[in-house]
Amino acid sequence: MAKQTKNQADEVLVDIVEVRDQAQDFYEKHQKSIITIGGGVLLVVAAFLAYKFLYLAPREKEAAEQITQAQKQFERDSFALALTNPGGGFSGFLDIIENYGGTKAANLASYYAGVCYLNIGKFDAAVSYLEDFNAKGSVMPIMKYGALADAYAELNQMDKAGKLYEKAANAGKNEAITPFYLKRLGMFYEHEKNFDKARKAYQTIKDEYPNSSEGTDIDKYLARIEGL
Repeated sequence: MAKQTKNQADEVLVDIVEVRDQAQDFYEKHQKSIITIGGGVLLVVAAFLAYKFLYLAPREKEAAEQITQAQKQFERDSFALALTNPGGGFSGFLDIIENYGGTKAANLASYYAGVCYLNIGKFDAAVSYLEDFNAKGSVMPIMKYGALADAYAELNQMDKAGKLYEKAANAGKNEAITPFYLKRLGMFYEHEKNFDKARKAYQTIKDEYPNSSEGTDIDKYLARIEGL
């Protein structure tokens, strides 16, 4: 039994030696390719890190600083100024999109630009910029779909508007924003004389968001629907 165990151990040792030798032979045979591939991977990683920290990071910081004045004009409802000339030597949303592409600020500027154009009545431009906006998180998708719905409604493209109001109402559960778009959805369906869907939107506000500002007077909208 001891002899058999020793033989088994010898076989394992031989196997290990063979695997080691095979690996060494493989490396010696292909070392040029391995070094080339490894060097290429290192170059790609180095290039990515250089891009991220030496190029993109400073641009992110600069773009974030540039957008602040345009945001202030936006908050004042000075939409035309926010787009092109917010003052103080700062860039408007359009210049930020053009000059700082790939940054978070440029992406956010697409949303702002879309809403600016929506407010000044240039609805095709509003759609274009809003569709370019990459919305992430729990709030911004709601805002994007809602603004797009408004723009398509103004363009009298009601099928698209209705679908986007539904997306805005169902994109998340935010106590402040979701009931607002549920109410917009209900009013849209009332306008389209789809009273069953309007009732459903209003009832959702009553059931799930009773303490929201929309929830405080939603009963009168439901009562209006019941009378139709």
